Order: sequence, then structure tokens, then C-alpha cells
Amino acid sequence: MILDWLGQTPILLASLLVVFVPGTVAMFGAGLRGLALFATAPLFTVAATAVIAVAFGAVGIGWSPLSWGIAVLLLIAVSWAISWALGHRIPWSSSATTGRRWIIPVALALGIVIAIWRLAGYISDPSGISQTNDAVFHMNAIRFILETSDASSMHVNAVIGGQSFYPAAWHGVVSLIVMITGAEIPVTANIVSVVIGAFIWPLGIAWLARTLTGSDSVAGYAAVLSSALQTFPLLMFQWGVLFPNALSIALIPAGVALVMSLPRWSVGAKPWQAVVRGALLILVTMGALLLSQPAAILPWAAILVTWLTFRLVDRAAMIGPARAAALGVIAWLALIATWLFLANGTSGSHWPPFRGKLEVAFDVLLNGHVLVPFAFGISVLMIIGLVIALRHGRLRWFAVAWLGISLLYVMVAAIGNPFIRAEILGAWYADPYRIAALAPIVVIPLAAIGVDGIAHAIARLVHRSPSTSAARLLALGGTAVFMIVLVLLRPVAMPAVLEGTYDRESRYLAMADAYLNPDERALLESLDELVDADARIIGNPSTGTAFGYFLSGLDVYPRTWSPPTSGAWTILAADLRDVAEEPQVCEALAAYDDPEYVLDFGIGEQGPGRYQMPGMTDFAGQDGFELVVQEGTVSLWRITACAQ
Repeated sequence: MILDWLGQTPILLASLLVVFVPGTVAMFGAGLRGLALFATAPLFTVAATAVIAVAFGAVGIGWSPLSWGIAVLLLIAVSWAISWALGHRIPWSSSATTGRRWIIPVALALGIVIAIWRLAGYISDPSGISQTNDAVFHMNAIRFILETSDASSMHVNAVIGGQSFYPAAWHGVVSLIVMITGAEIPVTANIVSVVIGAFIWPLGIAWLARTLTGSDSVAGYAAVLSSALQTFPLLMFQWGVLFPNALSIALIPAGVALVMSLPRWSVGAKPWQAVVRGALLILVTMGALLLSQPAAILPWAAILVTWLTFRLVDRAAMIGPARAAALGVIAWLALIATWLFLANGTSGSHWPPFRGKLEVAFDVLLNGHVLVPFAFGISVLMIIGLVIALRHGRLRWFAVAWLGISLLYVMVAAIGNPFIRAEILGAWYADPYRIAALAPIVVIPLAAIGVDGIAHAIARLVHRSPSTSAARLLALGGTAVFMIVLVLLRPVAMPAVLEGTYDRESRYLAMADAYLNPDERALLESLDELVDADARIIGNPSTGTAFGYFLSGLDVYPRTWSPPTSGAWTILAADLRDVAEEPQVCEALAAYDDPEYVLDFGIGEQGPGRYQMPGMTDFAGQDGFELVVQEGTVSLWRITACAQ
């Protein structure tokens, strides 16, 4: 397995260049340096890539590395010009003193290696395909972008016949890397998952911890601990699979830290310069989040409104109590309005509560969200961090932010009130997995504060200063050992909350009974050698046939895991195999452009997003069908009964 992943190093390097280089150059021009520069780089790149894709889709410019590269260079030039027009300022440097400069690079290296280890260990095969419903859409969307040269969030839904907005920042980035490297779509998707979970996330969470505390040591501990919880980043690559959610959540910490750092820009600057610079940076952050997954804007905004509220209270005497209260009320009203708008912009609540109120309290305190095993070690550190935060006025607001994120999970897991599930949780479809993934945004910095508190306590006991290099190195080493033991010993099986069960294996392993097993994948990958390029092929999409479009490039229909809801499809699902005896079947086939072939991947199964279709299996011996090829237990058949 290790050699398989090492063989993907060129794709990893290309992915890192795409994700980090444009943003690094742009944010360097804006004045950021050190950790802040690299943590915010993906915000610019993701926002720019998604906006460019929308613009290209609107005016008809083809999506390619060349066109994207030219456009992103223009955006970088514009950002530099605006920055110099507003006055060149450096708001923050990654290290407070020369003696501490080693901490963050060493900690990030440790955190990145541990995160890669954990993610690659779960995915196992770099060419593996997530055996999940949502993977069908995401993989097919990448193929659609490659074929149409259109990565616009306004158009990518056309892959399944839709015409609505769909956040396609992740798809735009992945499609670029596929075009640049020539790599297979599954490999590229998995490498980008590693970039999200092992690079974007540790950098962002470390900078957030640094911004919260002003401590390089705390930032270092946060970097090392960044992958300590299964709920993020790993859970988003297990459940769903939720690639866009993973990208958006990974961007939140840097987005929070960026806004918190804005007051630094105002020192010595004219008010209008500070306002314009701040507004532009906030727009970049919002663009990255909204075009990755709009729901991410809500926790980002809620954390920042909490921070702003405490800041206004602290400065009420300076700016005036009435003005401070008015600004606070406006901020909260804006958050509520945005929350309700996004909640009502989805298809609503899809999930019921599944835990008791006392049980969910333990889940939150011991980080056992969605039935993952309790994380006792990280939870002890978190609780120590909470105590420290509550005792220190400037950190108290972050304890409130932890309470708010925790309350979201309590509601989704244990409260069945229809208003709460639709209006408060609707932006996430009341999906406990998506909301559980938000917890590490606040838990990891608090745990890092806890580590720092323990280090200070031990230093005081031995009458040494915790600021010495030896003490910091010892604390960092202890945190790294904790993480290594955690990764080696802690199981990461995917829990099914409604059934109370756990996956036996990784969802990326294509076993004989998998959603897309090896025989099925082999047949789908060979379709372009078996049928004409313009042929239409149908099948039960919830048996894995819907992966056919992205694996072959042919018109395999449907292109999503769920079947059409039309009467014609209902007839095909029930009676296609009896076409010689049921005249209405040919009429139903005509409704779908007279497909020439049908895939037999079995009757299907019962379960969420899975369907049994007895009419799309067992064609052997049936009139009106001709076997084209059989691969193990699956087969491709020509439909001859309705030939004109």
C-alpha cells in the first residue's frame, strides 16, 4: 500500500501547486506572511477557481488549465494592485521571536505526516472509489466537466439533467488536476482528499489556535492534534462521500482566523482603507465557503458573531454602549436571516433524532459524536482547555463558541421538534454526520490550549520556565507520541447511527459484496470497447451501474444513485426483462431515447438510496435480449425486442 501511495507523489505535488500557489502569491501581495500566508492561500485559490468557472460558463469560455491559469494570474494582479492602493501592510508574522521559529514548521510536519497516515490508511488503495451514494454524482460530475469544458456551479448539475445551482468548487479543482496530470478521476479525488485533510485543515486549525492565543506553542500542538478526531477530517471521506463538505469545513478555521486578524490592518491605516481591505478579504472567504458548500458559511459566521459580541462588550465604553449594542444586534439579525435563508433553500430535514438527551451530553463531552468510540484522551485535553478559556477573559468567547457548536449536535441527535429540524438544522438536511464534523473546529484548539496548560503546570512543578526550548520540545514530543499511539490503536470504523452498526471495512475497498465490486468496475471500464460511442446504456443505478458514465465516458443512464421517478421508469424497473410479453415496455424505453443496452448487476438491495428492480436482472433465456459480455456474475445485454 505504501508504494502505491508513494507512486502518486507527482499527483500530490501537482495538487498542492494548484491549491496553494495562486493563493500564496495573492495573499503575499496582500501582506500576509508565515503561517497566515499558507493557511489563507486555499481560501483565495478555491474562491478564485469557483468564480472563474462561473464566469467562464456564463460567457462560453472553455474550462482548461490554460484558461484557468490566465484568469487566475489576472486576479492575482488585481489583488496586488488593490493591496498597494490600500497601503501595503503585514498584519501578522508566524513567529513572535527568532527562538520560536522552529515550533510551527516542525509541528506542521508532524501533523501532516500523521494526517496522511490516517487518511491513506483508511482509503487504502489510491485508485479506490468510495462505495457510497454521493460518490456517484461527484465522480460523474468530474467526467461531465472534462467532456463539456464547463465547471460552473450554475451548470454542473446538468450531469443529472438538473438546472439549479450546485457548489462546484471541489469539482473545479479536481478537474484541473486531472487535466494537468492525466491521472484517473478516482486517484485525483483521493489525492485531493489528502490535500484537504492533511494540508489545508492542519494549517487552518494551527493558525486559528495561534490567532486565539498568540502562542506559537499552542499553534504547534493544534497542528499535531489536527487529525485526532474521527469526526473531521476522516468522517467526511467515510460518510456520503461528502467531498464538498470536507473542503468547506477545512477552510473554516482559516476563514475565522482571517477575520479575527482584520483589526491588525487598521493600525495606522485610514478608516476607509481598513474597511475596504477587510470587506475584500471577507468576500474572498465567503466566496470560498459558499462555492464549496454553502452550509459552511453558518458555523463560520456564528463563531465570528460570537467573537464580535464579546469584543463589542469589551469595547462598549470606548465606542459607546448604544453603538456597541446596535452593532451586536445587526450582526445577530444578519446571522439569523442568513441561517433561515439557507435552511429553507434545501430539501429540508431528512434525518430523525437517534440519541437520548443524557447520552448526547456524554457524546459531546467525550467526543463520541455519531456513535464513534469516546475519545477520552482528546476530551480530557479539551475540558482542561475549556477551564482555561473560562478563566481567561480573552478566550471566554471561544468556550461559548464550543457550546454553540455542541448545541447544534445536541439538537440534531436528540431533539425531534419539526421547527428545529427544518429551520435550524435544514441547511445540513438535519444530517448528524455533517454537523458532527463541525466539532473539531472548536475542540482541537481547546485541546491544544489544554496541552499548553499541562505543560505550564509541569514546568512550574519542576521550577522551570515553560517557554524554554527544551520544555516546548518535550510538550510537542509528548503530543506527537499521543497521536501516534492514537492512530495505531484507535478504530475508525464508520458508524451507522440509525442501525447502531459499524462498517466491517473501509468504504473504499471493492469487495465481492460492495456497491461497486471488482467485476462491475471491470465491466464498466471496458464499455467503450464493447459498444458504440453514441449508444445509451441503462441499468439499476443503485447497484453501481450509475458509475458507468465516469468510468467509461459513455451514456450510461441514470448518472446518479437514485432512479427517475417517472411512470416509464417504474415500468422498466418492474418489467424490462418481460419486454417480449409486455408491449408497454417498448413505449417506456422510447421515453428514454430507446437505449440499446442494459446492464445486469443483480436485483439490487433495500436500504437508504438503494432500490430493488426485478425487471433489470435475469435476462438469460428471455426473448428480446442478446448477451454481449459477462464479467463474473454481472453482464451487459443488447435490447433487441424493440429494434426499429
